[in-house]
Amino acid sequence: MLTLRATFSPVAHLLPNPTEWGIESHVSTIAIAITTLWLILGSGYVLRTKKDGNVYDLGGIPIVTAWTFFTKRWDFLCGHFANTGGRMFRFRVMQHRVIALTGEQSRKIFFNNHSLDISEGYRILLGGIPNLEDIDISKEFETKRQEEIKRILMLFRSDRVAEILPTLLHDLNQRMLGWKKEGKMDPFNEVYDLVFQMTVRLATCRELAEDKAAVTQLSGHYWNLEKSGTPVSVLLPWFPGSAKKRKGKATMALYRMLGSYVELRRNASTPTIDTIDHLIGQGLSDNVVISTIMAVVFAGVVNTGVNACWLLLHLGANPTWKARAIEEYAALVDKHTDTISTEPLHKRLAAVPISAWENELPSIDLIIRENVRITTPAAALRRNLVKEFMVDDVVIKRGDFLLYSMGGLHMDPNIYPDPSKFDPNRYVAGRAEDRKEALAFVGWGAGRHPCAGMKIATLELKLILALMLLGYEYELVDGSGKSLESLPQPDRNDLHHVRCLHDRSADGMFRLIFVHRRVH
Repeated sequence: MLTLRATFSPVAHLLPNPTEWGIESHVSTIAIAITTLWLILGSGYVLRTKKDGNVYDLGGIPIVTAWTFFTKRWDFLCGHFANTGGRMFRFRVMQHRVIALTGEQSRKIFFNNHSLDISEGYRILLGGIPNLEDIDISKEFETKRQEEIKRILMLFRSDRVAEILPTLLHDLNQRMLGWKKEGKMDPFNEVYDLVFQMTVRLATCRELAEDKAAVTQLSGHYWNLEKSGTPVSVLLPWFPGSAKKRKGKATMALYRMLGSYVELRRNASTPTIDTIDHLIGQGLSDNVVISTIMAVVFAGVVNTGVNACWLLLHLGANPTWKARAIEEYAALVDKHTDTISTEPLHKRLAAVPISAWENELPSIDLIIRENVRITTPAAALRRNLVKEFMVDDVVIKRGDFLLYSMGGLHMDPNIYPDPSKFDPNRYVAGRAEDRKEALAFVGWGAGRHPCAGMKIATLELKLILALMLLGYEYELVDGSGKSLESLPQPDRNDLHHVRCLHDRSADGMFRLIFVHRRVH
C-alpha cells in the first residue's frame, strides 16, 4: 500500500495552484522559481538570530521560526541555546512574544515571580492563546485559580486517599490480569492504561471507573484533545483543519460525558466518598465540578504515565537497583501485613498504611527522583499577567510568555555529571547534586508553583512499581526478542509519551517490549 506523508508548508499559499501549470505557462514557471529562490534567500537573512541588548531575537516570520518549537521542542531549545552561547532568546508565536530562559538567576525569577501564571502559560501548548485583553488578571482571577488548587489538594488528602487505596490496587490488579500469566507487551500502551484507570478512579466516580468500555471511551476523547495542539492549530488558529475540528468535537464529547456522570451522582439518593460526590457536597456547580475533574486528568495522565513507563524500563536495565527496590517492597509488606497470609498480593499491599507508602521507601524515592530528572519534558511555561519586570536587564512585558528549559537543566553535566546515566545515588548525602545550585531539580515544579499532585502521583508510581516488581518477573527485549544490552535514551521531542528514540515501528525498526511472567 502506498502511503503519502504530507507536511504543511508555511509558504505553500504563496504559490499558484499546481493544476494550472501548463506548457504555455513557461514564463510563469520561471517567475515562480525566481520567487521561491527569493523567499529562500530572503528567509535566510530575515530569520537570522540577532542580538537585541541582552536577548537574542530569532526574528523572521513567526510561523516559520516557531514551527520546530511545536514539532521538535527539545531540538529547538538545544539548538538555539547552542547558537546563542547559552543566553536567553526570544521568538514569536503569532502576535505573542516568548522568551526562553536558562541559568540559575533566571530560574529563581521564573519559579518565584508573583506576576507569572502557570495556567495561562500552558494555553500556548493547547492552541487557545487568548489576547491579553481577554484575560481576567484581577484578584478575582487569582482567587479562582487558588481555589481550584485548594480543591485538588483537598481531594488528595491522606485520609481520603487511604479510603480509596484498596480500590486503586484492585483496579490495577484487574487490569494486570488482562496481561495473562506470561507474554509480551508494549509498556507505552499497557502502563499508560494503568495510569488512566487510576486517574479516572481518583477524579470521578465508581460508575465510570468500573465501566471499562466507558473508561476506554473517555480515554479516546482525552487523547484526541491532548494531541489537538498541532503546529497548524496553534500557529494558524483560524485554519479550519482536522486538528481544530477534532479539538472541538473531543472537548464537547468529554464535557458531555463527564456531565452525565455528574448529573447521575447529583440525583443519587446516597452520597459516596467518590470525588464527584465530594465536589457536589461542597455546593459547586456542574461546570466547576467538570473543570476540576478535567484539571486532574490533564495534569496527571501524561506526566505520571511517562514516569511509570520509564521507571520499569530503567529498573529493567539496572538489575542492582531493581533488586534493591524489590527488597525494600518485600520488607514493607512483611512489616505491615501478615507474613503467612494467603491473600492476593494487591490485598496485602492494601493493608500497608499511607504513612508507610510515603515515608518507608527511601530507595524507591531516590529511584523516582532520578527517573523524573531524566524524563522531564523540554520546558515549563509561564505568562506575565501583572506588571513588567526585569530578567538579566531584559524587560519582560505584561502579556509575554516565558519558558524555562527544565530538560536542559536536568541534563546539564556541570550539575549532574554523566547526565544520561541512571544513578539514583546522585541525591544521597555527600553528593547531593541537586543542591549544587538553587532549584537545580524542578521535576515536581518549584518555588511558587510546586506540583499540587506530587504526592498522589508519587503514590501511583509506587503502587504500579510494587505490583510489577513483586508480582512479575520481566525483562526488556527488542522487536526480535533479543535482550537489550543497554537502554536507549528517551525521545525528548515526544511530548506525550517520551518513547525511546527510534521506538516507532513494528516492521524492522527498534521496538522495546516487556517479556513478563506473573509470579503472584
